Amino acid sequence: MSVKVLNKDNFNEEVLSAKGTVLVDFWASWCGPCRMLSPIVDEIAEEQSGSVKVGKVNIDEQPELASRFGVMSIPTLMVWKDGKLTDTSVGVKPKHMIEEMLR
Repeated sequence: MSVKVLNKDNFNEEVLSAKGTVLVDFWASWCGPCRMLSPIVDEIAEEQSGSVKVGKVNIDEQPELASRFGVMSIPTLMVWKDGKLTDTSVGVKPKHMIEEMLR
């Protein structure tokens, strides 16, 4: 399962109305730490395909989503379970810590 590009038009359907666990990565192309985290997020999307949905929000293209969810620093990871925000992490984290957020 590939990573879903999220925007204001599909966020409610893909994340807030979704059943199960959704990992959302708020990022920007100019952000060095975001580029470090991106392959880890992609790996999790591949390995947990079927059990976890993974999406990315480019904050430069979707500033209203970043604002709506209070994203002040990037990269920011947010985990939703059945439409409810359950965990948030700011900065680069090792893969095992992100996987722990998903449990």
